[in-house]
Amino acid sequence: MRIKKTYIVLSFRTTLDAMEWEKQCLAEKVPGRLIPLPREISAGCGLAWRMLPEEFEQWQNRLDPARYDQAAAVEQ
Repeated sequence: MRIKKTYIVLSFRTTLDAMEWEKQCLAEKVPGRLIPLPREISAGCGLAWRMLPEEFEQWQNRLDPARYDQAAAVEQ
């Protein structure tokens, strides 16, 4: 049985927003990856950025909250 972990998932209003976010994060070496939006979150464009909670805390002050729709903790 696979052990579930808690992740921070950032949702986006549009697919373009998600792809621009991914491009910026890769350039700045922000940890995480683009994933399909989890079922637990019923908003956004269908794409989300997933990262570990400790990574989100470390990067939170450098990430622009206006560029993503919402942040939620999800167990996967």
